[in-house]
Amino acid sequence: MASPEVQEALRSFVAERDWAQFHTPENLAKSVVIESAELLECFQWNSDADAAKIAGELADVVTYCHLLADKLGLDPDEIVLDKLEVTRAKYPADKARGRSEKYDQLPD
Repeated sequence: MASPEVQEALRSFVAERDWAQFHTPENLAKSVVIESAELLECFQWNSDADAAKIAGELADVVTYCHLLADKLGLDPDEIVLDKLEVTRAKYPADKARGRSEKYDQLPD
């Protein structure tokens, strides 16, 4: 879960601006993608991206992810850990270690 301090700061920020009316799950999901593209843009022409710009864009992505999770009543830590269990089963360490193949292409 986002720390209580971060969660309250996000909720206060949105409330102070009366932006909750615009924060539908659809709009928040769109915002995650848009901000993710801006993060990717940091690396568009080379891998020597500016660390401060990366941090700012990553903060935007994480912010929208937290807002979306909050809107849907989801605990970010819980859903990440749940998904990690699913992914762990699909990519057993003994088969996936050091490999980039998709789970259905891993050796038996």
